[in-house]
Amino acid sequence: MDILVFGAGAIGSLFGGLLSKDNDVVLVGRKSHIDKINKKGLQIEGMTNLKADLLAVENIKNISFSPDIIILSVKSFDTLKAVENIKKLVKKNTIIISLQNGLNNIEKIKKHVDEKQIVICITTHGSVFLKSGCIKHTGIGETILGGISNDLDIRPIASILNSAGIKTSISKNILGDMWIKAIINSSINPLTSIFNCKNGYLHKNPVLKRIVEKVCEESTNISKSCGYDFEYNDMISKTHDVISDTKDNFSSMLQSIKKNRKTEIDSINGIFVKKGEQKNLDVNLNNLLLYLVKSLEV
Repeated sequence: MDILVFGAGAIGSLFGGLLSKDNDVVLVGRKSHIDKINKKGLQIEGMTNLKADLLAVENIKNISFSPDIIILSVKSFDTLKAVENIKKLVKKNTIIISLQNGLNNIEKIKKHVDEKQIVICITTHGSVFLKSGCIKHTGIGETILGGISNDLDIRPIASILNSAGIKTSISKNILGDMWIKAIINSSINPLTSIFNCKNGYLHKNPVLKRIVEKVCEESTNISKSCGYDFEYNDMISKTHDVISDTKDNFSSMLQSIKKNRKTEIDSINGIFVKKGEQKNLDVNLNNLLLYLVKSLEV
């Protein structure tokens, strides 16, 4: 398969590196990262030890082929710009995989791509950027796929990921799964960013553990108003499981803060605030976290 990874950050580079073992993969990313990969290959450390020799480019103007699969792994606020850039490479049979956080990516992708070609990928794999050309695979997780349209057969894509060592299953309700991930992220990521801590500290500190649960409750109530009938106790359990499974990880939001970059808070807690206000629901906690994280972006 010819695969283009647009947005070769930590998680995009991880997936691209693993997929390059049996596929022709091209990474698109920041110049310093791309230059180092082209000189010495992509180095993956941690849970995976791999040196991947693959092509990397800074700009898609250097792409002369039409990929079978485009993995979109840019930050949510860059989604629309990214899709506008890649749309000339998207043909009738090209599959776009959204490997992203946030709740508003799909509506942006659909502005330029037929929904029958869009796949959502949700993963709990952990990855951090060590330096240009080198990432660390910090945690092995689960990955699920689902198409926006029922007309798309997801099985071949899942097979490609599984063959690359990315354990993948197929979801029958990927939009619901996307909301579940957003609830969990809304409860974990902002707090780790504000308190500059690993995910596991949210369990060690009893006050933060309680705040996690209260945010989770608020986000779950908002999700219910949007048609997703999640049980609060189930969502709390899932959130605690993710904290335990990723206890040694720094959240992607905190990683952005540490690099003095914009976060995805608007596409996570910001969406919960927007949806909740439309339904006249309590959004105080999500709103507070939204503004606190934004204050760290300044």
